[in-house]
Amino acid sequence: MLRTRVITALVLFAALLAALFAVPTNAGIGFFAVLLLLGAWEWAAFAGLRSGLGRLCYAGFTAAVCYGSWRAPAVVPWPAVAGLATAFWVLAFALVVGWHRPIAAPVAGLIGVIVLVPTFLSIAAVLTQAGPAYLLFMLFLVWAADVGAYFAGRRFGRRLLAPRVSPKKTWEGLGGGLLLALLIAMIGVVGFAQPALPLLAVAAATVLASVVGDLTESLFKRNAGLKDSGTLLPGHGGVLDRIDSVTAAAPVYALGLYALGVLR
Repeated sequence: MLRTRVITALVLFAALLAALFAVPTNAGIGFFAVLLLLGAWEWAAFAGLRSGLGRLCYAGFTAAVCYGSWRAPAVVPWPAVAGLATAFWVLAFALVVGWHRPIAAPVAGLIGVIVLVPTFLSIAAVLTQAGPAYLLFMLFLVWAADVGAYFAGRRFGRRLLAPRVSPKKTWEGLGGGLLLALLIAMIGVVGFAQPALPLLAVAAATVLASVVGDLTESLFKRNAGLKDSGTLLPGHGGVLDRIDSVTAAAPVYALGLYALGVLR
């Protein structure tokens, strides 16, 4: 199982690097669009759509909204979408902490679109305006937060963060993940020649959002009675299981770069 998990992770990382640095920007955006399309296919199950046709229609609708929004920036400006998404993730944390009743399937379906569309627009904005290095930096922040939370939680974890949704995540783990991510962020301060405190603030907000994204997907899996979002990635589960943190981190990160003047 571990061998399979490692091989899948290496293949995904190689594909990611190719999408970021070895192909034209639009092809890289297409790579992330495919990931999010697969994520929409899996989210359809959270909305009670179990048939292939129903899930295909849901994924197609989400893809159409993503594409239409991307192609009409004057009508749907990405900073406004990212700002609304950031407000949603603040509310999502309250939902995660206080969750105690089933979420209706139509509401779950609507939330999936609210989650996935801003993710796509934010990633596209970072790639086209700031470049692949900035997007990879965001991913390293998310990964560092996950690794730091795992080890700090195992060693020091006592107080549960959201016991109804994820009984293994702790406040101590959150602190450890944030600390490791901020250490990684210092590399970004030097590499991108950005002011330290503003970029560290963006990194901290990105990490906190990534935790909410992870917990939110766990909530919807529990609400739908699922252990994993899918089986597409051997040893890892579904695509959403791998990008759940990014769905919340991306709009917050992009909005932070917008505030710093890196994006417009």
